[in-house]
Amino acid sequence: MKKALLVYLFIIAIVFQTQAQDNTEFKKETVEFIKLTGAGGAFENAIAQIGAMVSDENKEAYAKEANGTLTGLYDKMAELYIAEFTHQEIKELIAFYNTDLGKKLAEKQLGLTQKAMEYGHSWGMEVQGIAQKYN
Repeated sequence: MKKALLVYLFIIAIVFQTQAQDNTEFKKETVEFIKLTGAGGAFENAIAQIGAMVSDENKEAYAKEANGTLTGLYDKMAELYIAEFTHQEIKELIAFYNTDLGKKLAEKQLGLTQKAMEYGHSWGMEVQGIAQKYN
């Protein structure tokens, strides 16, 4: 009985270790996908823009510390994607973003999103005016 229990516990330990390795690879590939979408460049630009107010003598220390926060941000964002996509889907998205069309989308996505948000804001104001008319 003890041997059977030990074998069972050993098998469970191997399964958990394999799943942990799979999750590590899944998260690593999800972070790669996030970076391919252009988010990495946007974050780096944000760090640079915010850092413009930092004195010259502190820029290097600022950049090092600010860039150090990216790992935590990528991990949190990866968890969002992992909750919505399978590992295989992330692999397929990575493959797409490595194509010419995927690279073009990544390059254009931030600007398109910003313009779309402006349009959405204007539209919301228009609809609010309509609602007030019927109040």
